Amino acid sequence: MALNFGFTISQARSVNLDTSDWNLVNKTLTRFPELQSCIACGGCTATCTAGNLTEFNFRRVHTLVRRGEYKGLYEEISKCMLCGKCRLVCPRGINTRAVALFLKSELEGKK
Repeated sequence: MALNFGFTISQARSVNLDTSDWNLVNKTLTRFPELQSCIACGGCTATCTAGNLTEFNFRRVHTLVRRGEYKGLYEEISKCMLCGKCRLVCPRGINTRAVALFLKSELEGKK
């Protein structure tokens, strides 16, 4: 008889940075160098209108882009409503709205 403790063990996940595609990362950081000053505070995610209605998480999108992982990223960034609340609360002044729009336009052809 298997016991159910109410949780499951997460799948092992490793990131191989040697096999990642760095083209979009380099384009994004060239266009928005202020992204390097992100402290991952989560303010963008906490105030996100789309995040309250869907599973959208801008901090997760930012992390995936920085790792060079693009699988499912277009679908995720398409959930962004471009309302700009994330930009208003960013302590580093990062134009997250413009970053989201840029990523969406860059990934549109790669879906």
